[in-house]
Amino acid sequence: MGERLLFSYCMPTKIHFGVGQARDLSAHLAAEGLGPSLFLVADPGVVRAGLVDSIERALQDDGYQIERFTTIAENPRESDCQLGAEACAKFGAEAVVAIGGGSTMDTAKAIALLSRTPGSIEAFAGGHLPYEDVLPVVCVPTTAGTGSEVTRSAVITDDRSHRKYTLKDARLRPVLAVLDPLLTVTAPAGVSAATGVDALVHAIEGYTCKQASPIVRAFGAAAMRLIVPWLPRVMADPQNMEARTHMLEASLLAGLCFGSADVAAVHCLAEALGSVYDTPHGVANSIFLPHVLAFNAPAAPELHAEVSRLMGFASDSSATEEAVEAMISALPKWTAELAIPRLCDLGYVQVDDFDQLAKLAMENNSTPSNVRDIREEDYRKILDATYAY
Repeated sequence: MGERLLFSYCMPTKIHFGVGQARDLSAHLAAEGLGPSLFLVADPGVVRAGLVDSIERALQDDGYQIERFTTIAENPRESDCQLGAEACAKFGAEAVVAIGGGSTMDTAKAIALLSRTPGSIEAFAGGHLPYEDVLPVVCVPTTAGTGSEVTRSAVITDDRSHRKYTLKDARLRPVLAVLDPLLTVTAPAGVSAATGVDALVHAIEGYTCKQASPIVRAFGAAAMRLIVPWLPRVMADPQNMEARTHMLEASLLAGLCFGSADVAAVHCLAEALGSVYDTPHGVANSIFLPHVLAFNAPAAPELHAEVSRLMGFASDSSATEEAVEAMISALPKWTAELAIPRLCDLGYVQVDDFDQLAKLAMENNSTPSNVRDIREEDYRKILDATYAY
């Protein structure tokens, strides 16, 4: 008992992965004893794509009572979560089922928390309210990116301050995740690209952050090996089920990586950009990734050389410095081929806002997890370098 703990890992989510698994959602819910009253959270785009109606009808045919909620923003807002929590409590739901991407799953987690324990997102994130009572959450992802179906966290934006708060507690981890590659086929090209890079950042930051453990790094390494070759194949042929399956697998592995460790400075900057401009999270992560890696690498060169080799940007025989340089050079070209814009291409980002963005990034709870100690002025320099690129 007195010995120093090296690491811990807990992942209680039941995972079902495979083509067609969404059709068996009722059976999976029954096996976990969930329902029969379900609060179904889905974003309007997923509804328009026709992914929700068939699942909802199948659940109803099997005796489940459904209340649908579709008020979801690109970057989840507290006001929407509070609205959903009120509706969920009024309906008397026994579980929350999310069908969608990261925004949907994060909104569902917040609803599951707030419907049982009213309070502000800030109060929970700041440790002023306990995560004592949370409805069971079930996730059915429709994008290969966030890995939120297996994480203990949800990122929610405060409507007034525009600050992003991270809810983080083991009770927020979904009890069930049903991953069906078929559901990712209808995702727009831009969404597939951005969410795929988001998964890559999860794997890289989980692998390199200060909380990384051998288990976390095993998941992260597997995810990195998959994403770099398979994401371009998804973009070239959206109907390629082999590529879609590998990307959904990679997203899951990346979630298992960072979900029990943390993210770091890339996410801190991306969440700041998203809070001020509502920039899609995956796009923001992609923009900052090579510049943060260039900042971090001098503090842990061999670790970053490992990352470069895992992604295939350097060979196993490459020297440390050579491998790091190859990664930092190759990543912007790789994301450009995915048609992900640069910071200066967004058109709405103002240099005058960089001090505010740097401050927001510094205040992010994941800043201390960055492998290299980082200050507000460092964030500002990274913003300048990114914009000038």
